[in-house]
Amino acid sequence: MTQPDAFHVPEGPHDIRLVVCDMDGTLLDAAKRIPDAIWPLVDRMHERGVLFAPASGRQYATLARQFERLGEDLVVIAENGAYVRRGDVEVSASPLPGDAMPEIVGVLRAHALAGYDVGAVVCGKRSAYVERSDEAFLAKAQPYYAALEVVDDLTRVDDDILKVAIYDFGEAAHDTAPALEGFDGDALRVVVSDRHWIDIMALGVDKGVAVRALQSALGVTPAQTVVFGDYLNDLEMMDASELSFAMANAHPQVAERARYMAPANTDAGVITTLRRLLEHPVR
Repeated sequence: MTQPDAFHVPEGPHDIRLVVCDMDGTLLDAAKRIPDAIWPLVDRMHERGVLFAPASGRQYATLARQFERLGEDLVVIAENGAYVRRGDVEVSASPLPGDAMPEIVGVLRAHALAGYDVGAVVCGKRSAYVERSDEAFLAKAQPYYAALEVVDDLTRVDDDILKVAIYDFGEAAHDTAPALEGFDGDALRVVVSDRHWIDIMALGVDKGVAVRALQSALGVTPAQTVVFGDYLNDLEMMDASELSFAMANAHPQVAERARYMAPANTDAGVITTLRRLLEHPVR
């Protein structure tokens, strides 16, 4: 799909019922903070019956804390689509196959022994778990995992495992992704989610599948859905909406897949675009 070269919002009126927004590189500013200007917009949307759903590689506990002011209206796509909740209701969950996590951890341990500076986060429904307890690694994991436990042996964790996330202090796509190629196949998929993070999830799990699960649960169509994203883990999400926006700072593949462009996250692109979309609602 060929995308426009500049910021463009299609003319209204728009019958919007669901807004799904990636976090890093999309909603968050340069300091990785949620812009204050989003909250009045979210309130305005909720008054019109429009739900706002953050969609992230972050765990549910982290997103619930960041968006706690939404209360009962909280809708979350967590773990890059592996876990979706609306309030206290689980919309969908896609755990890893039972024997996958120990094998992944074993490969990553060998990769680290070979000299690569990597750490694994095993992401369960109840908590996330790590073996590395050094400050450098924890400083990278803690912003994404509000519920985080240090354990002696990741392979002995007792939880429903939704994802294994890997942090590479070097270049994830170059240094660690090749070591994980064997997992990208019949039962699992490996996704480079930014320069340093890689996610391993069950095959068929992505943010696009999660958006469709939400649409089905809410009775919302792609024409009534807005999505925003910037990186490769947002690709499939672009296909789930007729109002899909790639940020100006987006990966080229995301910009190609999206229908429209939004200003960069550092220019409050989500806020600017939503304001335009909300100018002419369907009455």
